[in-house]
Amino acid sequence: MQTSSNPLHQRVAQNLREQIFSGQLAPGTFLDENQLCDALQISRTPLREALKVLSAEGLLRHEPRRGCFVNQITEQDLDEIFPVIALLEGRCAFDAARHANDADLSALGVLHDQLLEHVKAGRVSEYYATNFVIHEAIISLAQNRWLSQSIADLRKILKLSRLQSLGAHGRLAQSLEEHMCIFEAIKNRDSEGAQTAMRLHLTRQRDALREIAREQRKFAA
Repeated sequence: MQTSSNPLHQRVAQNLREQIFSGQLAPGTFLDENQLCDALQISRTPLREALKVLSAEGLLRHEPRRGCFVNQITEQDLDEIFPVIALLEGRCAFDAARHANDADLSALGVLHDQLLEHVKAGRVSEYYATNFVIHEAIISLAQNRWLSQSIADLRKILKLSRLQSLGAHGRLAQSLEEHMCIFEAIKNRDSEGAQTAMRLHLTRQRDALREIAREQRKFAA
């Protein structure tokens, strides 16, 4: 049953969003409205509202007289997005250094200890998971919902690339070192240092993705 707090089109949008992020709906896939209505057992109205939501998020593109397709993120898109997200997350680190209390720093310390253990054990998936929690914690400490929302929107688009930066040679250890620099700056209440370290971290992440893309093109050739 549709409710005001979770309308049907939002549930449909979340269903499709999960299929896009999981790869079930690959970049470039055409979304056949008739098939989706049958599969989801819904009418066209909530489906089209859901497609509008995903188009606004950048996950779909609408082509006149053709319909909706899962968006394909390009190298140019990544080049344009990463400087923006580096600025935004850099500001989060700047504010986190101002706002973090002793309990916050203790919690961040535990997470960074976990990062170190994951690197020692070569646990890449676990590193990704802890890395995400750390970024979320720093964003939360910034106490700025507009920054948080803007970063979340950009992250959705970045997921379309399906590239994982830690696959680049030496990136795992480099990422850990960068995180430790960010954490040290936050612990020292060094807002400028935290901001600079976070920007560098995300800039190097883009560099790693660029390296992976080059290797993939070589392999394909």
